[in-house]
Amino acid sequence: NLGHELGHKKGKGERWLAKFVLAPCAYGHFFIEHNNGHHVRVSTPEDPASSRMGESIWKFVLREIPGAARRAWKLEQERLESRGKSVWSLDNEIIQPAIITAIAWGTVLALFGIGILPYILGTAFWGAFQLTSANYIEHYGLLRHKTKTGRYERTQPYHSWNSNHMFSNWGHDQLQRHSDHHA
Repeated sequence: NLGHELGHKKGKGERWLAKFVLAPCAYGHFFIEHNNGHHVRVSTPEDPASSRMGESIWKFVLREIPGAARRAWKLEQERLESRGKSVWSLDNEIIQPAIITAIAWGTVLALFGIGILPYILGTAFWGAFQLTSANYIEHYGLLRHKTKTGRYERTQPYHSWNSNHMFSNWGHDQLQRHSDHHA
């Protein structure tokens, strides 16, 4: 959740910290997709990070993780092309945390040997699963409707589930007040 919160900040330093925090789980694309994709398309069929009514967590994981990565790459490609830059440049905010991931994983492998690889991969899966399971819960079964103009209705507090439990909010930086996060 720390990477999520840092990714919402506007300062370059905080955004770089988000890349470092998300790098161990190879999920550096998350803040690109989350801020520029999920927040725009939340609770719509076009949002891979919003779970559907009746969708199991496992089906959601298999749809959300690759869908979010594809959408993040597309969003970053559009951003870079609008600035006249190549998607393969070091200005790509998906490549940057991928390099951090490669360096971190390479360092750990060099220090501890190939036997550590299952732990690295398990940790990466668990980190990605934590963010994905939060997305699953926060918008489960909620759907924004299209208006007469063909656009989706504005995001409202009822397009997110909330929890008012004190410990959940302390432990998750108020993320459980999820409608406040979107509306």
